[in-house]
Amino acid sequence: MRISPPQGTPPATPPTTRRDARRRSPGHQRVCERGLTWVKPSFLWMMYRCGWGTKEGQETVLAVEIRREGFVWALRNACLSHYVPALYDDQAAWKRQLRRAPARVQWDPERDLHLNPLPHRSLQLGLAGEAAALYADEWIVGIEDVTPLATEIHGLVRAGKLGRAAGLLPEERPYPLEDDALAHLRA
Repeated sequence: MRISPPQGTPPATPPTTRRDARRRSPGHQRVCERGLTWVKPSFLWMMYRCGWGTKEGQETVLAVEIRREGFVWALRNACLSHYVPALYDDQAAWKRQLRRAPARVQWDPERDLHLNPLPHRSLQLGLAGEAAALYADEWIVGIEDVTPLATEIHGLVRAGKLGRAAGLLPEERPYPLEDDALAHLRA
């Protein structure tokens, strides 16, 4: 997934979605037709999730570029995917917020080239309802098939050529946000 202007990371989809994305407008519904659509701004976390594009139903890896305004809106309107006592009055209050929120956030361990967990976390952003519709209809500004890149990097990792593999990774850097965009999402 890419966030304009900074880059993010791709969703993995069945091969038919790749063909549909090429034939239709960037906001085509197949991109997020299954309820909760997850935005994964980390390339290596996405590779962990889709097994370098080898898992059934996740053979195509797409880099989806979205508008910054959409990403920030989703964060501001998100709820954590798990209960944190310091952030909610009680578990019932968290569950009510989770049901109402059009987006949810979970923090998962970042991954290295071997897809092993690292000590720091990456944000995963789930979109549903209004947020999923906005994502498909307004936020997407570009879709790129990065399956060949994922395959090439995976091949280099398997061959032990980690330096070359690392050199092909998409550039990722901390995403600048105002504190209030994430304050309600810090566990």
